[in-house]
Amino acid sequence: MNEKLVANGYNAHFAQAVRKYWDMPALSDYQEADFKYSDVAQTIAQLHMAFDELGIKAGDKIAICGKNSSRWGIAFWACLTHGAVAVPILHEFHPEQVVDIIRHSEAKMLFVSNLIWPKIDATALEGVEVVSLKDYSCLQGNYSLPELAEPLKPEDIHYYNDAPEELALLNYTSGTTSNSKGVMIPYRALISNMDFAITVLGPHAKAGDKILSLLPMAHMYGMAFEFLYEICAGIHVIFLTKNASPTVLLKALREIKPVVIIAVPLIIEKVVRKAVLPKLQKPLMKVLLHTPIVSRIVKNKVRDGLCAAFGGHFWELILGGAALSREIEDVLRDIRFPYTVGYGTTECAPILAYRDWDTFAPTSCGQAALNMTLKINSKDPQRIDGEILAKGPNVMLGYYKNPEATEAVIDKDGWYHTGDMGIIDADGNLYIRGRCKNMLLGANGQNIYPEEIEDKICGVPLVTEAIVIQKNEKLYGLVYCDPDAVREAGVTDLAAHLESHRAELNKRLPGYAQVVGFRIYDTEFEKTPKKSIKRFLYLDAEV
Repeated sequence: MNEKLVANGYNAHFAQAVRKYWDMPALSDYQEADFKYSDVAQTIAQLHMAFDELGIKAGDKIAICGKNSSRWGIAFWACLTHGAVAVPILHEFHPEQVVDIIRHSEAKMLFVSNLIWPKIDATALEGVEVVSLKDYSCLQGNYSLPELAEPLKPEDIHYYNDAPEELALLNYTSGTTSNSKGVMIPYRALISNMDFAITVLGPHAKAGDKILSLLPMAHMYGMAFEFLYEICAGIHVIFLTKNASPTVLLKALREIKPVVIIAVPLIIEKVVRKAVLPKLQKPLMKVLLHTPIVSRIVKNKVRDGLCAAFGGHFWELILGGAALSREIEDVLRDIRFPYTVGYGTTECAPILAYRDWDTFAPTSCGQAALNMTLKINSKDPQRIDGEILAKGPNVMLGYYKNPEATEAVIDKDGWYHTGDMGIIDADGNLYIRGRCKNMLLGANGQNIYPEEIEDKICGVPLVTEAIVIQKNEKLYGLVYCDPDAVREAGVTDLAAHLESHRAELNKRLPGYAQVVGFRIYDTEFEKTPKKSIKRFLYLDAEV
């Protein structure tokens, strides 16, 4: 790990960036407020004064709950640079879950969106100082935002001196009292992820470049690689702040022209299915794609058009948080689109595996990330899948107030058990098969990973989402089809359409993993904030 980063401390790295980029733009809300690094520093100083007046000291917890915004980011840095422990809470959580997390973490203060606060039972948070993320005004308690006696200068910036093993933030993977797990992320994990980002993103992004923040900062993937690294590197972070519909998203990307795009697969899949696949499937296009020389020219034009749609200035699109559809990956690889797929977990803050797009092995999740070691818990890790284990400075301290859960995932030798199954080939490329808990058993004891079957089902024309469930040792596919695509295709009997493709689907599946039927859903499946389908909600569906 970068010894200079470790020796100086994480907050010192941020302080250096504030001093260095003082007059440059730091944070913006798309088409709204803008903050220079000097503005960020002034507001942090005011918040630190407020913390002192309230007796908030190093190690105390401060929760933050709201959609991404510049003021969310400033509140977060104010926590760390004061020595407080930040507790980011996903704004999609139910209000009761938000309260559970605040109480479980023992947070003394809550920064909250004005849209969320009215839904929360204020009496359940008696004694907690509540501050608006809109303007830092007081919503509950004795807090007030003091004015600075005089404007700060760059040389005035000095922040809390953190230690590598010190707790930096609590990131909750679930918000209910019965099974909430607060991931304790130390400064060494943030430093190691920063080290990784400097190595990977540093050669391609310079101070003054822009990035569009699309992922929730309360999730470690978005926080680490759309916010924390960028603000320390002088990169201008712009928060979308609006619902990321394809129209709004593509408009923002064209205007902002980000230097890199960090996203979940769902975003790129929707764009490719709507803007690319229909073109490639036209009769004339199919002929051209099978014509030597012309084929490459056509594919290059398709790639250039897709790159332009995403702003045209990015060097790579990095996908993570969920599996990428094999069909979409085949298309992206065929047109030589600059994408890659990484792998990580909240418990590792988050990065575990990555490879640049030009050396990335298709269908893999890259190779062990900088500072990390991966291994497969299998007698033949290259051929027989086993649980993916990880070791290194990215690994969490454990789960807050939950030693039993901690012992269940971090063994006595320090290996973190991810709960994911996979293999690592001779070149070190990681291939994920599925989640341990999702694995099904065939009639003769075969291991069946529903994710692999779902990926193939999503290759059936018109299918955009799929879940495989098991009933009486038989496999069924729950599917959602894009209604616009169905209308455009002129399909009037969707069930018959799907059934007509089932035999062809099963030819691509082993005998013990045959799909015996489909159930069609009229709406998209419910998803987590990182856009993974909430599989557990559908396991008992009628078929």
